[in-house]
Amino acid sequence: MNKEIISTPLAPQAIGTYSQAIKVGETVYLSGQIPLDPETMQVVDGDIAVHIRRVFDNLKAVAEAAGGDFNDIVKLNVFLTDLTNFPIVNEIMAEYFSQPYPARAAIGVAALPKGVGVEMDGVMVLRNEYY
Repeated sequence: MNKEIISTPLAPQAIGTYSQAIKVGETVYLSGQIPLDPETMQVVDGDIAVHIRRVFDNLKAVAEAAGGDFNDIVKLNVFLTDLTNFPIVNEIMAEYFSQPYPARAAIGVAALPKGVGVEMDGVMVLRNEYY
């Protein structure tokens, strides 16, 4: 099995013992992204909607570094410290994704790194000219 590390300066650098993404064959495992500005490595200012957009932008940068885009995401996990924010996730997700939407889970959690309210990770399968 060949594992390729995916890394881009357009998304926050890892703040622990992980990679932004790992590619194995045509499958890419995107690590969790929180609303960090890639340049400052600080949580962006703003409300939960601003944070959700920053998370999607960070995921998009990593997806593109892997050679794909949001059309290639087959599974998205959304972690929220307040599940009442889930409708906001749906609204903003519709700006970034089109049908067919990926499979998705929304998980309520007690806390996330740096005290943020949202984190997302996902799995991508890169399109192949044969299918």
